[in-house]
Amino acid sequence: MNPYQAGIRLLPNAVTVLALCLGLSAVNFALAGRFELCIAAAFGAALCDALDGGLARLLDASSRIGQELDSLSDLVSFGVAPALVLYIWALEGTRLGWVVALIFAVCMALRLARFNTLIDDEDQPPFAKEFFVGVPAPAAALTAGLPLYLFLHFGPGWWSSPVAVGLWALFTAGLMVSRIPTLSFKTARVRPRWIAPLLVLVGLGAAILLTAPFLGMALIALGYLLLIPYTVYRYLWLSRHPEAWGVPVRERRAVARAARSARRLGLRPPLRRRVAGRATAVARGMAGMGRRRGGEGELEHGPARPSRSLGPLGPNRRLPSRDRRRLGLRRR
Repeated sequence: MNPYQAGIRLLPNAVTVLALCLGLSAVNFALAGRFELCIAAAFGAALCDALDGGLARLLDASSRIGQELDSLSDLVSFGVAPALVLYIWALEGTRLGWVVALIFAVCMALRLARFNTLIDDEDQPPFAKEFFVGVPAPAAALTAGLPLYLFLHFGPGWWSSPVAVGLWALFTAGLMVSRIPTLSFKTARVRPRWIAPLLVLVGLGAAILLTAPFLGMALIALGYLLLIPYTVYRYLWLSRHPEAWGVPVRERRAVARAARSARRLGLRPPLRRRVAGRATAVARGMAGMGRRRGGEGELEHGPARPSRSLGPLGPNRRLPSRDRRRLGLRRR
């Protein structure tokens, strides 16, 4: 028996408990009116949530109790705490403010429950591990605080009205329980030529966070939302190209380039109904021409139909469009 096994397992769970304490501290800061400290506590909870899983895999200290503790910590830190902070800040005293807070917390619980059930799902395609189903918990908490970031940086405005805050919280709650695929940054890979520009953007983001932290948080939240359409496109592309499922992420660009080249050249995947139907029509037409008698103008099973002569085809002469469509030819 390894005498250090209990100590190794304690470290990831301690980080998870720290995230839980930071999430609850955000509610305490909101009750005191220190909303800037609320954001700092939520940001710290997100960092701890990102670290505990990495530490568990690095130290080979994954356990069932750690998984359950992580889910409960995420529910409190990114579901209950943001709902209470938004309610205390802008929704308290309104008719439907508490309803919005309850819906946000319930959607977070449903999102985490679905995440836990999909871990053991073996019917998913191989590329599903590169995506989340819906917006994950830390990103949802970050996005829900966008009106608060704008309020702390620009002051009161339409973004701080109870109606705008309530609608934005409901929108974020809908993203959590939706089936929209979102990118998992744990498996994200970038091209080598994009490494330097991305590092420059990271440095620029760090400078903005240090000089104008609330504006930087708002830009990060907006950037994450703008990344969702690309993630949906990438998910749909992978679902339509099974040949790329077993290819490593770094080599998948070659499959994408081959698919683009095939579309550019007008090539189509074989064994489609449309192609098979055209081939059958051409075969029937050729068989009918073979049954035509030489000089009598009749078919074996009846008189021949008058046909329009196409005339000799020279180097600059083309088949009519109707005959080209019947034979399955493409226009150049």
